[in-house]
Amino acid sequence: MTPKHIAQHGLQTGQDVFAIATIVRTAGTTAAKPGAKALLRDDGTILEGWLGGGCVRGAIKEATLRAYVTGKPQLISVTPEEGLTEKGVQAGDDVDGIHFARNGCPSKGTVDIFIEPHLPDPDLLIFGESPVAYKLAELAPQFGWAVVPPILDMPLPPRAPGRGRYLVIATQGQGDLAALKTSLAETADYVAFVGSTKKFASLSDKLAAEGVDPAQIATVHAPAGLNIGAVTPAEIALSILAELTQVKRTRLAQVAQNG
Repeated sequence: MTPKHIAQHGLQTGQDVFAIATIVRTAGTTAAKPGAKALLRDDGTILEGWLGGGCVRGAIKEATLRAYVTGKPQLISVTPEEGLTEKGVQAGDDVDGIHFARNGCPSKGTVDIFIEPHLPDPDLLIFGESPVAYKLAELAPQFGWAVVPPILDMPLPPRAPGRGRYLVIATQGQGDLAALKTSLAETADYVAFVGSTKKFASLSDKLAAEGVDPAQIATVHAPAGLNIGAVTPAEIALSILAELTQVKRTRLAQVAQNG
């Protein structure tokens, strides 16, 4: 499937959820052959292409949904019962990276399908007009982040379904407390504060005095960024981007393990 095929269905890479499925191997009698592709929407429905009949559709849908949940490609083998027995596996087993499903059709062919999910880039919301805020907004799109322009007014834009939500407070003295309160009222994957440990400790006391749950306050990454000895706004933005990437990849790995 080319970008043109994807765009014809109103989908955009990095903004929408979809998957591309490719038949990589067949054995016996099958309707579709290796190299056949299909574009799948977020519920596993085929938008375009051909992968065979009803014998494989259920397995494809299940694998597509699993790919979205885990964020990982799926390799499935839709195999007749006798083929599963020969391999010493059962429908639903995962062996060496292959998920096995039963083909109950009379043709009794085997179809191996690779499903690659395309998930939307996570949203990165940046508070403030500081040099760090603008430098982070400049760098982040190059690494797979959908950057919301620096936020000055509240409330925040609504969270889009299926998208990660990461918040960085780079107000640097201009509305720090308000930005923190707004961020902690969100269900976000990550909240970070650009500022010294001492400054954040003072703001934490004020937040607690206003009734904010200390457990919520403790979730804030402060100071924001990995410790790389950053000094300039560009270096600080780089350190924050490195931490953002670390958190995102760790979360994806945890989801994949639990999925």
